[in-house]
Amino acid sequence: MVASALPSDPQFLTVGTGGLSRRIAMHIRAAAGKQGPTLVWLSGYRSDMAGTKAVEMDGLAEALGLAAIRFDYSGHGQSGGEFTDGTISRWLEEALAVIAHVAPERVLLAGSSMGGWIALRLLQELKKAGRPAVHGMVLIAPAPDFTAELIEPNLSETERTSLAERGYFEEPSDYSPEPNIFTRALIEDGRQNRVLAGIIETGCPVHILQGMQDADVPYTHALKLVEHLPADDVVLTLIRDGDHRLSRPQDIERMRDAIREMVTGSA
Repeated sequence: MVASALPSDPQFLTVGTGGLSRRIAMHIRAAAGKQGPTLVWLSGYRSDMAGTKAVEMDGLAEALGLAAIRFDYSGHGQSGGEFTDGTISRWLEEALAVIAHVAPERVLLAGSSMGGWIALRLLQELKKAGRPAVHGMVLIAPAPDFTAELIEPNLSETERTSLAERGYFEEPSDYSPEPNIFTRALIEDGRQNRVLAGIIETGCPVHILQGMQDADVPYTHALKLVEHLPADDVVLTLIRDGDHRLSRPQDIERMRDAIREMVTGSA
């Protein structure tokens, strides 16, 4: 069920039933008469649809006359739900529900960090469903399987004890005064959503943008992802001085160029 909203305000979609339901905030841009894929933004861990890259993607959609979808996962931004209840499966369910509600014919998935993981899982689920078609993917500092690949192998004894006894552990965040919280549920669910366990057949072009100074997701992780995409048209752009956020003006322009080229065939 969607509540009516002013253009500047989000719409809301209820996902799940009973005690598992949550209100998901969405901004949906209608196409301006031009045929093309709907651009879909998938945010990173603790990020939301008001972030720089999400807003810039929406602005590009407006400039190109394309439809666009932005939304906040539960526990993020303007959506309901508790952040600590979040898992990849839960946030994937919300992404699927939002897309099913809008019902575009084709989508271009743009995912940042954890959003890159959710984009890959979303593509797998959309292929099973047979619609909508996925036109392409632009992944910015993608972090597929980050719980199993980047967190679990590096847990300290203190963090392992906290997970066992409290069900979560905390670590300082470089982007917020509040610490990052990683729950046992997130980590356990992450194992069920791994995509780097075999060949990923996207059936569409993929452009990966990755900073080589990324302290959160090392660029070697992007190289590993490329190894799992041997059958598709994949472009990997390594940005020598780029960090994890890739939000500088020159980084934003790279993202816009990648999306534009995928849509129109020219940057």
